[in-house]
Amino acid sequence: MAKALMFMGTGSDVGKSLIVAGLCRAFANRGIRVAPFKPQNMSNNAAVTADGGEIGRAQALQARAARLEPLTAMNPVLLKPEAETGAQLIVRGQRVGSFMARDYWKKRGELLPRVVESFRELDADLILVEGAGSASEVNLRANDIANFGFAQAANVPVVLIGDIDRGGVIASLIGTFAVIQPSDAALIRATLVNKFRGDPALFAEGSAFIAGRTGVPCLGPIPFFSGANRLPAEDSLALDRKDASTGSFTIAIPRLPCIANFDDFDPLRAEPNVSVIFVEPGSPLPQSADLIILPGSKATRADLEVLRQEGWDIDIHAHHRAGKRILGICGGYQMLGRVVRDPAGIEGAPGDTDGLGLLEVETTLSEVKQLRLETAMHIASGLPVSGYHMHMGVTDGPDCHRPFARIAAQADGATSPDGLVAGTYMHGIFVSDAFRHAFANGVVTEVNFEASVELTLDALAQHLEKFLNLDAVLQLAAEV
Repeated sequence: MAKALMFMGTGSDVGKSLIVAGLCRAFANRGIRVAPFKPQNMSNNAAVTADGGEIGRAQALQARAARLEPLTAMNPVLLKPEAETGAQLIVRGQRVGSFMARDYWKKRGELLPRVVESFRELDADLILVEGAGSASEVNLRANDIANFGFAQAANVPVVLIGDIDRGGVIASLIGTFAVIQPSDAALIRATLVNKFRGDPALFAEGSAFIAGRTGVPCLGPIPFFSGANRLPAEDSLALDRKDASTGSFTIAIPRLPCIANFDDFDPLRAEPNVSVIFVEPGSPLPQSADLIILPGSKATRADLEVLRQEGWDIDIHAHHRAGKRILGICGGYQMLGRVVRDPAGIEGAPGDTDGLGLLEVETTLSEVKQLRLETAMHIASGLPVSGYHMHMGVTDGPDCHRPFARIAAQADGATSPDGLVAGTYMHGIFVSDAFRHAFANGVVTEVNFEASVELTLDALAQHLEKFLNLDAVLQLAAEV
């Protein structure tokens, strides 16, 4: 029978995803068959699974850390925020529909049996479960499936994580015990202090105080892991990170409200000779940029309107007139065309929105969602590139006769006659090292991005081995 342990947080971004990923790698290194699980995730950064669905990017990374292929059972409920329509609901990897927040909160209790069923499906000796956001949102406790609602249904013990880097960790940990239901508090087997800076011995008195007030051991503190920025990010808070690179090749990316799959750019951000700038609303796209990339979007039409309101369309056209390159990925590809049609109201009210007109293509959004892993050949360079499709819509037009890439006998994307503007539906293309090097005019180093991720996961596991008693963590897990 499998054992399980759940990691909840006093708030968002306390390090739950990273802790679970590191423990997955650490226990896998010990020869334990470990698997990750997250009942409900909310993110526009998703990964395509081998079984033809999609899950949160964090769970895909955790599966990799456990040396497993990602499966839809690892993240049975995924919410992808949209513009007017609230959020797209993904259940077991497939789109169910779009719901406003109030309607989803009423519905989510119905999903608990599917969530528990998915949890039971995982074939592992140890399942490490990640909660969502804050475990102490008492206003959301009814029908909860993400935190204690799931833990109670599956009888999984809990470790509560607090973030000392943001301050107030003692109050946040003890305060969580004070506001949650006694039956939920009874599931907490330990607390954990994360992101400590300085000498961990200096927090000994704090750990003892937390343990005394909560009645459970206080693990850690775990020092801040500086390598976190070398791992694929899921939360849009990662976009707030300012890259240290002042490389000779500058890429500008408008930070659109509904930006999706921005982990596409992690391999570029890892390059010392490349400077990736996420341009905030209120700022122009820099004229000095060598390349502008329009990212994926969960609301192409709405983000197009924002792009115009910000004047970024003017900047993009000026960039093109200067003879510089522009790339659109997925929703960004759709924006580069003549028009985006939405007759069925997939993204909101039915209608058409004019695109930027830099590619002679038109897009019609549809209910059918394309989800598949791909290996293709980039036409311009002749290099292989791997990635995945995750989009709703069909794009066609004269520029599609000059595709960006070819997947077997099938064309993907489009290129303008002058070769300066290109669009593709493939996400994840910059993970392919040789292609990334060629596309950035050869200024990137010969960094092996995939190997870098593996080395960072191993370093994270060693970090946890050093500062956390993993034998004690194993003892906290219970048979489920």
